[in-house]
Amino acid sequence: MTDQVTEAPEATGRRRASFHTLAVSDVRRLTNDAIEVTFGVPAALADEYDYVPGQYVALRSQLPDPASGEPREIRRSYSICATPQRFEDGSSEIRVAIKRDLGGQFSTWANESLKPGDTLDVMSPAGAFISKHKMTGLNDPTSIDTEREHTFVAVAAGSGITPVIAIAKTVLAANENVRFDLIYANKAAMDVMFVEELADLKDKYPSRFALHHVLSREQRISPLLSGRVDAEKLTTLLNTVIHADDVDEWFLCGPFELVQLVRDTLSARRVEPENVRFELFTTGTPTSLEGNIGRPVVDDESGETFEIEFRLDGLQGVVKSPVAANETILNAALRVRPDVPFACAGGVCGTCRAKLVKGTVDMAENYALEPDEIERGYVLTCQSRPTSEAVSVDFDA
Repeated sequence: MTDQVTEAPEATGRRRASFHTLAVSDVRRLTNDAIEVTFGVPAALADEYDYVPGQYVALRSQLPDPASGEPREIRRSYSICATPQRFEDGSSEIRVAIKRDLGGQFSTWANESLKPGDTLDVMSPAGAFISKHKMTGLNDPTSIDTEREHTFVAVAAGSGITPVIAIAKTVLAANENVRFDLIYANKAAMDVMFVEELADLKDKYPSRFALHHVLSREQRISPLLSGRVDAEKLTTLLNTVIHADDVDEWFLCGPFELVQLVRDTLSARRVEPENVRFELFTTGTPTSLEGNIGRPVVDDESGETFEIEFRLDGLQGVVKSPVAANETILNAALRVRPDVPFACAGGVCGTCRAKLVKGTVDMAENYALEPDEIERGYVLTCQSRPTSEAVSVDFDA
């Protein structure tokens, strides 16, 4: 069977992430190595850019390849750092924070060169790093349960504050019964992002918002707030300054080591996994994909192949994948459908999520799917490789 895409019946109405070109309206310096970028969203696209605090967008641009100098597509995901709002003319905006990564081509370019008036392709918001406490309606913070007290705790490091500050602002403003505790780890005071906004939250909600800055390379008055957050320090923080035994929901965002440490510590304290939301940094450079076309694969007709079928926007696609190529479902699908959704290609963001309809796969990494999603058959196609002759996935599910 040749690679093909055909129309399928019963196209779903579920909103799928898609790119639109947006103009940069403002660039604000947060630290020496971080900026806040604001994109203006015209009224005609405002509905597509509604979001729940905690979600992210992917940015897409063409930058010169470091080796060849030829333009190549680069995608990077960044969390939205502001609360949702609409202006009188129906327009809206998206704000993201971009911290320079060591060796990061996109983040370095953005910090050094991005300016108002520039345009970038911005993906509509996605992501599941959101509160489950009646905040799941898009752009609807008023749906939060205000009938009883809620206690939220967040542990963030560096740019992990980006989605957390949007969540904190929203829940504190919407419910006067909410208490929000934040442990925020950085190397030094000069590295603290949104320092003024965090101070404003403390001033606005002095009895409901508690902020604990932990600096690994600066000595603070309290030894507990100085040095690296390790297992001993974390346990002490949870036992002394955090209401750890009466928390409705936890938000963890930062590097893998810190997030996993907190998850393991909470698990040992018998915190229910469904009450712990986490998101990891996506600082690595994807190597399995080239732009949005998938890495080249030599089609060996004489060898064994997998047949990969996928459904996207009501269209059914079929592609042959040589067993020897060891390619992911995402890579194979991109070779016949360049618009297959993905952002990080590292198993972190969840943009490439699809439901496994037929066959079996091996999913190498998963930092995005919830346990209940896995139980319902969802996989990350950027990490999933076929283990059966025929595999079918549904991006529309």
